[in-house]
Amino acid sequence: MTLYESLLWRGMIKDVSNEDLAKNHLNENSIKFYVGYDPTGQSLTVGHLVQIMRMKYLEKHGHKPVVLIGGATGLIGDPKETQERKLLTLEESLRNAQKIENQIRKLLPDAQFVNNYDWISKVDLISFLRDYGKHFNVSYMIAKDTVQKRLAEGISYTEFSYMILQSMDWVHLYKNENVKIQFGGSDQWGNITSGLELMRKVVGEHDAVGLSSPLLLKADGTKFGKSESGALWLDENLTTPYEMYQ
Repeated sequence: MTLYESLLWRGMIKDVSNEDLAKNHLNENSIKFYVGYDPTGQSLTVGHLVQIMRMKYLEKHGHKPVVLIGGATGLIGDPKETQERKLLTLEESLRNAQKIENQIRKLLPDAQFVNNYDWISKVDLISFLRDYGKHFNVSYMIAKDTVQKRLAEGISYTEFSYMILQSMDWVHLYKNENVKIQFGGSDQWGNITSGLELMRKVVGEHDAVGLSSPLLLKADGTKFGKSESGALWLDENLTTPYEMYQ
């Protein structure tokens, strides 16, 4: 069984942008791949374990995990389905980012850690609009599920622009760190494909691949998100071991 087949068998792949290329990267080469985490909460939840387990599994098979901490994107916030996120201060975002990095380092001590605040914060407004915003068609952005679900209630330009920022991450990591694959939960598929679209327009021909995995859901079908009720935190001070196993 190949590594790609093993991931399928383990239920760790839901969507893939280019299956042949994904098989080549995972089965034949040793590549860098990344997963991003926004510091919108002071801890990760049990729902994030799916991505962490997959990173650990790929690392054991010779691939290099890159953990992206969203110091910049966390200040904006990925659009929620129902309402606008409460904006964090820079201090809150940086504090949460450090806590989340410490959590992941315990499980992936040899991973490479990067923070998108280091490059996104250096992009001025004119450069953002000309170098990145120019490549995004509004009709294309509105068609994304994350935006569609908010159109009736309304969505701010701040959250509407989130997918552009996340797309910038992948282009940056592909060009500067030779990262070939982005992994994420299935709720991030729209952002992952937006990154591929920006890659095509900015880089041209490329060999980047996006893959998503099914979400870990609660009994009522909702996800174990940081902003959801009943979150199971990967922090014993927020969720005790007893509560975790009930």
